[in-house]
Amino acid sequence: MKKIATAILIAASASVASADGLKSLESFMKGTQTGKADFTQTVTSPPKDGQAARTKQSSGSFEFQRPNRFKFVYKKPFEQTIVADGQTLWLYDVDLNQVTQRSQSQALGTTPAALLASAPDLAALKAEFTLEAGPDKDGLQWVLATPKAKDGQLRSVRVGFAGEQLAALDIEDSFGQRSNIRFNGMQANPGLPAGTFQFKPPAGADVVKQ
Repeated sequence: MKKIATAILIAASASVASADGLKSLESFMKGTQTGKADFTQTVTSPPKDGQAARTKQSSGSFEFQRPNRFKFVYKKPFEQTIVADGQTLWLYDVDLNQVTQRSQSQALGTTPAALLASAPDLAALKAEFTLEAGPDKDGLQWVLATPKAKDGQLRSVRVGFAGEQLAALDIEDSFGQRSNIRFNGMQANPGLPAGTFQFKPPAGADVVKQ
């Protein structure tokens, strides 16, 4: 009887934790229209030819405004800026002095953080992903988002929340590469300057349209 009671208690606790993850996602989508935070990103490539998995770390800042506007500014180890202005996705590599310009509607499928942050509402997110609640881990509530498109570059996205604040993304692509992003000091609904998501290629930069 004790084992049965323990199993029921564990199952009930898991159900509560799962509901919290989906509830946090819904609250975030409804209540947070703009946001900004610092982030750290760890990318782990799958091992090849018997070698150990390779890990790369980077850090920077992140801002978004619904719908369809966001900015990642990578500061370490290399300077890089990614900006979506609502129509165009810009990628600026400082070391190469090169700007890549792509249609935002075609590029969003490869940027899960942007999809989550710039989707206008939960219905738009559900149109792209199948959402399932996950168990609490590392002090966060989690949601598993599986892309509905089977031929895309993403295999799965795990979204972590601390209460109603976006705290983490754990992304796996179709090549087995994992990208773990942790947001620090997330501010909900800050006032952002009007030109935050405008981008103009620097003078002399090589601009490549894709």
